[in-house]
Amino acid sequence: MKPSKDIILSLLKTIYLENGKNDIVSNKCITNVIVFENEVIIDLEINNPTLQSKNKIKASINDVLKSKFNQIDVKVNFKITKTTSKTILNDSRVLENVQNIIAVSSGKGGVGKSTVTANLAISLQKMGFSVGVLDADIYGPSIPMMFDVVDKKPLAVNLNGKSKMKPIENFGIKILSIGFFTKMDQAVIWRGPMASKALNQMIFDSEWGNLDFLLIDLPPGTGDIHLSIMQALPISGSIVVSTPQNVALIDARKGVSMFKQENINVPVLGIIENMAYFSPSELPGKKYYLFGKEGAKNLSKDLGVPFLGEVPLVQSLREAGDIGRPAALQDESEIKDAFNLISKNMISELLLRNKKLPVTEVIKIKTMSGCSAIN
Repeated sequence: MKPSKDIILSLLKTIYLENGKNDIVSNKCITNVIVFENEVIIDLEINNPTLQSKNKIKASINDVLKSKFNQIDVKVNFKITKTTSKTILNDSRVLENVQNIIAVSSGKGGVGKSTVTANLAISLQKMGFSVGVLDADIYGPSIPMMFDVVDKKPLAVNLNGKSKMKPIENFGIKILSIGFFTKMDQAVIWRGPMASKALNQMIFDSEWGNLDFLLIDLPPGTGDIHLSIMQALPISGSIVVSTPQNVALIDARKGVSMFKQENINVPVLGIIENMAYFSPSELPGKKYYLFGKEGAKNLSKDLGVPFLGEVPLVQSLREAGDIGRPAALQDESEIKDAFNLISKNMISELLLRNKKLPVTEVIKIKTMSGCSAIN
């Protein structure tokens, strides 16, 4: 039997993409097949231009065709598919009643980002603003504990014929977290798309009401969740939290760099230095710089971003978070004063940002269409 175009295509239909659902012919990866006697030339479009991927596809095609025809010379010409630009969500899905969306991030874990978010929310609320907090730390939600709402469950409310989640409220702050839907000792073992879907539901399937500020407590680092949030919402500005030590500053620098990427371009309102210093109760005027002195403040100068303020290392700050009563609620306290100053500085930078810059758009991530790796 001599090879023909129809026979070649029928054989190639036995080669499937890595999703296991579509073959390379049905998925229109094969753009042309030319047969000359015992020579076959195949034009193939792929979206993975690596040598390893090309060799894998070529080997699969050779194995299939040479199992049918003993003496056949197979040549595969690769063409890379063009990129198409699309957003993860429909642009029309917006939070119309939320005035400002602030992303609170940190380059690494353990620097007190969630503590800062919780106390910043309290400080803004005491200034008279309506505030919500979205706990986007899918794998380590801690906001429910910090607001003493661990055992609470969001209820459903009817809004214009649609069922919506009603955020949990405490201390005047509206809160949503994946922690409301999991047990304390239950690990969330999700891949990026599952985590992103859960976040989208908490954002868009909830009745946030009218908010002056929605603070988003992001997970540490720079990854899927960060991109999903910025693809879903027009972030007004971002805040980076760091301790003064060099190992934290390295990652904080990366966090600032992420927001400044050309295809992200979220304004950085400033850097907050947590655990800035320690003052023992017996020596209230003495400051011990346990993790280094003014590291985050110096980093802000190096990167050309504002420095919003410093938070001292105070035992009551930790204790307040553990019992679910943020320290900024305390009257006449060092912590309350620190967060009042940080809030005022953040608002000043936000007003300046809103005056000089247009509304932030949801970011558009370029995605590839066409063939992926072969099984």
